[in-house]
Formats: sequence, structure tokens, C-alpha cells
Amino acid sequence: MTAGSFTAPQATPTSSRPSPGAAIASVGVSLPAQVVSNAAVAERLGRDPQWIERRTGIRSRRIAEPDESLTEHAATAGERALARAGVRAEELDLVLVATTTADEVMPNAAPLVAHRLGAARAGAFDIGAACTGFVSALAVGSGQIEAGRARNVLVVGADFMSRVIDPYDPPTAAVFADGAGAIVLVASEQPGRIGPIVMGADGTGAEHIVVPRDGGKMAMRGHETFREAVARLSMATTQAIEAAGVALEDIDLFVYHQANGRILSAVGERLGLADNQVVDCIGEYGNTSAATLPLTLAFSEQEGRLNDGDLVLIGAFGAGFTWGATVVEWGRA
Repeated sequence: MTAGSFTAPQATPTSSRPSPGAAIASVGVSLPAQVVSNAAVAERLGRDPQWIERRTGIRSRRIAEPDESLTEHAATAGERALARAGVRAEELDLVLVATTTADEVMPNAAPLVAHRLGAARAGAFDIGAACTGFVSALAVGSGQIEAGRARNVLVVGADFMSRVIDPYDPPTAAVFADGAGAIVLVASEQPGRIGPIVMGADGTGAEHIVVPRDGGKMAMRGHETFREAVARLSMATTQAIEAAGVALEDIDLFVYHQANGRILSAVGERLGLADNQVVDCIGEYGNTSAATLPLTLAFSEQEGRLNDGDLVLIGAFGAGFTWGATVVEWGRA
């Protein structure tokens, strides 16, 4: 078999067996070693450190050194997820990397990640939907498995947001950070472990979060983004739960994109959720864009808040505007 070739599983007549389901077998993460406190950011911005925490819920964040590679962190997260899932890189059919900050404009990060892992038979491509990228990649990966075109898919969310923000711009410099996380999707005899994935977009809000291609830095209108994020995440949650055929009270844990602590609180309040139902780990990680969801899943698992069989609502909102949500039964069954 030639390197880089994609070989789909052999199709079988629909009468011989039901269509496979997709399941999340594991999660793995990789973070830069450098921890940057609010005090360091506040000094640069001429603000009080408590101002940052009050407005964002963030106390510290990970920031990559100039010589660190997003590709390397994405591959490390993938390697850790594969090891936990007991899946060899050679068994992967597809590698998806959700990112807007790949090391180069071209090539995409995904083929480089696949190469570093030794996933020689996997197809590979990036998915760009900003902070919603991981949900978008989950939709593509699970859809490929459910269609019988793949059996093992690696989904990575990775962003080095520090490389696209102005370090002296308070709305962005206080919030964004760097990191990578990955999940392994596998074919399952039990369908429905990943429910219908509700997705949406509204380009009329595109100007509220922009990173120009000419090397300019991110510009974000915080008030407008906050309002839309709360509304869209709440709406997508309701739609995803309805599509999955469950009730709000059936959900064990709500795992949202870690954009801002105030957004998480506002969504929980709007939906009438208890504080302990909504995972908030932005305090130590910051907003790592497409990486926040796998980082939050890993955090929840480590804290004992996420166990096999739990029903988890996963949702995100990002630039574009884009948004998406789904209900997942955690574990591979």
C-alpha cells in the first residue's frame, strides 16, 4: 500500500449488517509548558490582574514559545489519544485537524500530523470553523464512520492563538491562549452514541471576529460576540437535545467551548442549569479556540466528572458566526 493512500473499509450489503455507529474511544492533550499569569498580562496592558479574572474567568494560560510547533503539539495530543484507545496509527483511515493557526498557510496541519504519527494509510485535511472547528470535525469524522467509509478517525483541535493576537489589545490578549487536544473515533456496533450534530452559521456577524490574511492581528467586538454566543449556544443546546430524543434533565454534563467564564455562566443561567453541570476550566487554560473542547473533555475525565455511559452535551460558538452542538454517550461501549 502506498503512503498517503486512503483505503475505505470493504462495503457489505445493507441486508447483512446494520450501519455502524461512531463512538469516542479516548481523549488526549498537549499543552505548552509556559504558564503566563494574569499579573504578567495585566502589567503589559496597564490593567489590574483582577480586572482580567472578573471579565473572563481566566487566571492563567499556556503560551507557546516562538520555536514551538502547532503540528508537534497536535501530533502529541493525537499520539496520547491513540495510546489510550489502543488504536495504532496505521489503523487510522482519516486524520482531521480543526485549526485556524496552522504553522503554514500551506500545507495543512493534518497531513503533517498524520506523517508524524505514522498514519500512512489515512487521508488528512484541516477543518476551519474557528472555535466551532472541533464540533465541525467531529461531524465529519463520525459521519464517515456512520457511512461505512472509515472505521478509525483521529479528530484534533489545535490552535496557537497567541500568534494572531495583538499582545497589547485588552479584549484579545487577556483571553486567548495555546493548546491541542484530540479524540479517537471508532466504529461501534451500538448506533447513536454520537447523536445528530446540529450546526449553523450566520455570515452577517462575520465582521465581529476577524483575523486578516495580510499578517494583521485579530480584531474582536466583545459585546456583540458575547450576546450572540449566549443566544446561539443556548439555541443549539436545545436543538441538539431535541434531535437526540432526550430531555435537558437527562444530560449529565454540559461541555461548552471555553470562550469566557461569563458566557458559560450566562448560558447555564438561561437554560436553568446547576453550576456543577456546566464545566468551567477556562481559569487555567484560557480560550484555545478549536482546542478548548478536547481540553475540557480531558479535564472533566481527570476530575472524575465524566464516566463511561454519561450523556454529554458538547457545544461551541465561533467566528463566522458559526455554532454547533451534539449529545454524546461517553465511551466506546
